[in-house]
Amino acid sequence: MSVGNRVYLKRDLPSKELIQAFRKIPAAVIGDCMGRNCALHCSIRLMSKPVKNMCGPALTVQSRGGDNLFFHKALDMAQEGDVIVMATSFCDTNSVAGENIAANATFKKLGGLVFDAPIRDIKGISKMELPVYATGTTPGGPHKSAPGEINVPISCGSCFIYPGDIIVGDMDGVVVVPLGDAEAVLEAAQKYYVADMHSQEEAAAGSWNREWIDRDLKAAGVEIIDGCCRR
Repeated sequence: MSVGNRVYLKRDLPSKELIQAFRKIPAAVIGDCMGRNCALHCSIRLMSKPVKNMCGPALTVQSRGGDNLFFHKALDMAQEGDVIVMATSFCDTNSVAGENIAANATFKKLGGLVFDAPIRDIKGISKMELPVYATGTTPGGPHKSAPGEINVPISCGSCFIYPGDIIVGDMDGVVVVPLGDAEAVLEAAQKYYVADMHSQEEAAAGSWNREWIDRDLKAAGVEIIDGCCRR
Protein backbone atom coordinates (compact mmCIF):
# COMPACT_ATOMS: atom_id res chain seq x y z
CA MET A 1 0.00 0.00 0.00
CA SER A 2 1.44 3.40 -1.05
CA VAL A 3 -0.26 5.67 1.51
CA GLY A 4 2.46 7.99 2.83
CA ASN A 5 4.73 7.19 -0.08
CA ARG A 6 3.17 8.49 -3.28
CA VAL A 7 3.24 11.25 -5.90
CA TYR A 8 0.13 12.84 -7.41
CA LEU A 9 0.87 14.44 -10.77
CA LYS A 10 -2.22 16.67 -10.91
CA ARG A 11 -3.92 19.26 -8.69
CA ASP A 12 -6.63 21.87 -8.94
CA LEU A 13 -5.21 25.30 -9.76
CA PRO A 14 -6.33 28.93 -9.36
CA SER A 15 -6.64 31.21 -12.36
CA LYS A 16 -3.76 33.44 -13.37
CA GLU A 17 -6.05 36.43 -12.78
CA LEU A 18 -6.51 35.44 -9.11
CA ILE A 19 -2.76 35.05 -8.65
CA GLN A 20 -2.01 38.47 -10.11
CA ALA A 21 -4.70 40.12 -8.00
CA PHE A 22 -3.42 38.62 -4.75
CA ARG A 23 0.15 39.63 -5.60
CA LYS A 24 -0.81 43.30 -5.15
CA ILE A 25 -2.07 42.85 -1.58
CA PRO A 26 0.16 42.63 1.54
CA ALA A 27 0.19 39.30 3.35
CA ALA A 28 -0.96 41.02 6.57
CA VAL A 29 -4.08 42.41 4.88
CA ILE A 30 -4.97 39.00 3.50
CA GLY A 31 -4.44 37.46 6.92
CA ASP A 32 -6.71 40.02 8.58
CA CYS A 33 -9.48 39.02 6.17
CA MET A 34 -9.17 35.36 7.13
CA GLY A 35 -9.67 35.54 10.88
CA ARG A 36 -5.95 36.22 11.41
CA ASN A 37 -5.43 32.47 11.47
CA CYS A 38 -3.77 31.67 8.14
CA ALA A 39 -0.16 32.79 8.59
CA LEU A 40 2.73 30.37 8.73
CA HIS A 41 4.76 30.30 11.94
CA CYS A 42 7.06 33.30 12.39
CA SER A 43 10.13 31.04 12.35
CA ILE A 44 9.57 30.61 8.60
CA ARG A 45 11.09 33.82 7.33
CA LEU A 46 12.33 35.41 4.12
CA MET A 47 15.92 34.40 3.30
CA SER A 48 16.37 35.99 -0.14
CA LYS A 49 15.92 39.40 -1.76
CA PRO A 50 12.87 39.31 -4.07
CA VAL A 51 11.77 42.39 -5.97
CA LYS A 52 8.06 41.51 -5.71
CA ASN A 53 5.78 39.59 -3.40
CA MET A 54 5.66 35.82 -3.64
CA CYS A 55 2.33 34.59 -4.96
CA GLY A 56 1.47 31.29 -6.61
CA PRO A 57 -0.28 27.95 -6.32
CA ALA A 58 1.06 25.48 -3.78
CA LEU A 59 2.86 22.38 -4.97
CA THR A 60 3.02 20.51 -1.67
CA VAL A 61 5.72 18.14 -0.44
CA GLN A 62 5.62 15.96 2.68
CA SER A 63 9.00 14.60 3.66
CA ARG A 64 10.82 13.00 6.52
CA GLY A 65 12.89 15.43 8.54
CA GLY A 66 16.19 16.32 6.90
CA ASP A 67 15.35 14.55 3.63
CA ASN A 68 14.81 16.23 0.24
CA LEU A 69 14.37 13.37 -2.25
CA PHE A 70 10.69 14.19 -2.76
CA PHE A 71 11.48 17.89 -3.01
CA HIS A 72 13.77 17.14 -5.95
CA LYS A 73 10.93 15.26 -7.65
CA ALA A 74 8.61 18.23 -6.99
CA LEU A 75 11.21 20.56 -8.50
CA ASP A 76 11.16 18.48 -11.68
CA MET A 77 7.33 18.57 -11.73
CA ALA A 78 6.94 22.28 -10.94
CA GLN A 79 5.67 24.70 -13.58
CA GLU A 80 6.32 28.42 -13.97
CA GLY A 81 4.79 30.36 -11.07
CA ASP A 82 4.42 27.40 -8.70
CA VAL A 83 5.35 27.79 -5.04
CA ILE A 84 6.82 24.57 -3.67
CA VAL A 85 5.91 24.18 0.00
CA MET A 86 7.78 21.47 1.89
CA ALA A 87 6.74 20.11 5.30
CA THR A 88 9.26 18.25 7.46
CA SER A 89 7.58 18.64 10.88
CA PHE A 90 9.95 21.52 11.71
CA CYS A 91 13.07 19.36 11.53
CA ASP A 92 16.10 21.54 12.32
CA THR A 93 18.98 19.07 12.06
CA ASN A 94 19.63 19.24 8.32
CA SER A 95 19.25 21.77 5.53
CA VAL A 96 16.84 20.65 2.81
CA ALA A 97 17.90 23.02 0.01
CA GLY A 98 20.85 25.06 -1.13
CA GLU A 99 22.03 27.38 -3.86
CA ASN A 100 21.85 24.77 -6.65
CA ILE A 101 18.16 24.11 -5.95
CA ALA A 102 17.37 27.83 -5.73
CA ALA A 103 19.25 28.48 -8.97
CA ASN A 104 17.28 25.78 -10.79
CA ALA A 105 14.01 27.10 -9.34
CA THR A 106 14.97 30.54 -10.63
CA PHE A 107 15.67 29.13 -14.09
CA LYS A 108 12.24 27.47 -14.09
CA LYS A 109 10.65 30.79 -13.06
CA LEU A 110 8.98 29.35 -9.99
CA GLY A 111 6.96 31.61 -7.72
CA GLY A 112 8.95 30.70 -4.62
CA LEU A 113 10.13 28.05 -2.16
CA VAL A 114 8.85 27.55 1.39
CA PHE A 115 10.41 25.19 3.94
CA ASP A 116 9.63 24.51 7.60
CA ALA A 117 13.31 23.59 7.87
CA PRO A 118 16.75 25.18 7.42
CA ILE A 119 18.56 25.81 4.15
CA ARG A 120 22.23 26.36 3.38
CA ASP A 121 24.40 28.39 0.97
CA ILE A 122 22.83 31.53 2.39
CA LYS A 123 25.57 33.76 0.96
CA GLY A 124 24.27 33.11 -2.54
CA ILE A 125 20.58 32.65 -1.77
CA SER A 126 20.39 35.91 0.19
CA LYS A 127 21.16 37.80 -3.04
CA MET A 128 18.62 35.96 -5.21
CA GLU A 129 15.35 37.47 -6.42
CA LEU A 130 13.56 34.13 -6.02
CA PRO A 131 11.46 34.25 -2.82
CA VAL A 132 12.86 31.64 -0.43
CA TYR A 133 11.41 31.13 3.04
CA ALA A 134 12.99 28.86 5.65
CA THR A 135 13.54 28.57 9.41
CA GLY A 136 17.25 29.31 9.32
CA THR A 137 20.53 27.95 8.05
CA THR A 138 22.86 25.04 8.74
CA PRO A 139 25.75 23.61 6.71
CA GLY A 140 24.46 20.10 7.41
CA GLY A 141 23.18 18.62 4.17
CA PRO A 142 20.02 16.61 3.44
CA HIS A 143 19.44 12.89 3.14
CA LYS A 144 17.67 11.41 0.11
CA SER A 145 15.30 8.54 0.79
CA ALA A 146 11.64 7.54 0.99
CA PRO A 147 8.96 7.75 2.24
CA GLY A 148 7.35 11.03 1.21
CA GLU A 149 4.44 12.46 -0.74
CA ILE A 150 3.76 15.16 -3.33
CA ASN A 151 0.52 17.06 -3.97
CA VAL A 152 -1.21 15.89 -0.80
CA PRO A 153 -2.56 18.01 2.07
CA ILE A 154 0.27 18.99 4.45
CA SER A 155 0.76 20.85 7.69
CA CYS A 156 3.51 23.43 7.31
CA GLY A 157 4.29 26.22 9.73
CA SER A 158 1.21 25.34 11.83
CA CYS A 159 -1.08 25.83 8.80
CA PHE A 160 -2.96 23.23 6.79
CA ILE A 161 -2.21 23.53 3.06
CA TYR A 162 -3.85 21.78 0.13
CA PRO A 163 -2.25 21.45 -3.30
CA GLY A 164 -3.31 24.45 -5.38
CA ASP A 165 -3.96 26.77 -2.43
CA ILE A 166 -2.67 30.29 -3.06
CA ILE A 167 0.55 31.06 -1.19
CA VAL A 168 1.34 34.74 -0.61
CA GLY A 169 4.55 35.96 0.97
CA ASP A 170 6.30 39.27 1.64
CA MET A 171 8.74 40.61 4.21
CA ASP A 172 6.26 39.90 7.01
CA GLY A 173 6.00 36.20 6.20
CA VAL A 174 3.67 33.78 4.45
CA VAL A 175 -0.12 33.34 4.39
CA VAL A 176 -2.24 30.57 2.86
CA VAL A 177 -5.47 31.23 0.96
CA PRO A 178 -7.61 28.08 0.49
CA LEU A 179 -8.40 27.69 -3.19
CA GLY A 180 -12.12 27.29 -2.58
CA ASP A 181 -12.27 30.57 -0.64
CA ALA A 182 -9.93 32.58 -2.85
CA GLU A 183 -12.45 34.74 -4.71
CA ALA A 184 -14.30 35.73 -1.54
CA VAL A 185 -11.05 36.44 0.30
CA LEU A 186 -9.78 38.54 -2.61
CA GLU A 187 -12.90 40.70 -2.64
CA ALA A 188 -12.68 41.29 1.11
CA ALA A 189 -8.92 41.92 1.01
CA GLN A 190 -9.16 44.50 -1.79
CA LYS A 191 -11.71 46.50 0.20
CA TYR A 192 -9.77 46.11 3.43
CA TYR A 193 -6.56 47.27 1.75
CA VAL A 194 -8.17 50.54 0.65
CA ALA A 195 -9.45 51.16 4.20
CA ASP A 196 -6.08 50.20 5.69
CA MET A 197 -4.22 52.66 3.48
CA HIS A 198 -6.63 55.37 4.60
CA SER A 199 -5.96 54.47 8.25
CA GLN A 200 -2.21 54.74 7.64
CA GLU A 201 -2.67 58.23 6.25
CA GLU A 202 -4.75 59.23 9.28
CA ALA A 203 -2.20 57.74 11.69
CA ALA A 204 0.61 59.69 10.07
CA ALA A 205 -1.44 62.89 10.17
CA GLY A 206 -2.51 62.47 13.80
CA SER A 207 -6.19 62.16 12.91
CA TRP A 208 -6.55 58.43 13.53
CA ASN A 209 -9.82 57.71 15.34
CA ARG A 210 -9.01 56.07 18.71
CA GLU A 211 -12.44 56.20 20.32
CA TRP A 212 -12.96 52.48 19.81
CA ILE A 213 -10.32 51.62 22.43
CA ASP A 214 -12.19 52.94 25.47
CA ARG A 215 -15.46 51.73 24.01
CA ASP A 216 -14.17 48.17 23.70
CA LEU A 217 -12.56 48.27 27.14
CA LYS A 218 -15.86 49.39 28.64
CA ALA A 219 -17.72 46.64 26.84
CA ALA A 220 -15.24 44.15 28.31
CA GLY A 221 -15.98 45.36 31.82
CA VAL A 222 -12.58 47.00 32.38
CA GLU A 223 -12.46 49.45 35.29
CA ILE A 224 -10.48 52.63 34.62
CA ILE A 225 -9.45 54.31 37.89
CA ASP A 226 -8.31 57.92 38.17
CA GLY A 227 -5.67 57.22 40.80
CA CYS A 228 -2.54 55.28 41.74
CA CYS A 229 -2.28 51.58 42.41
CA ARG A 230 -1.25 51.20 46.05
CA ARG A 231 0.96 48.28 47.05
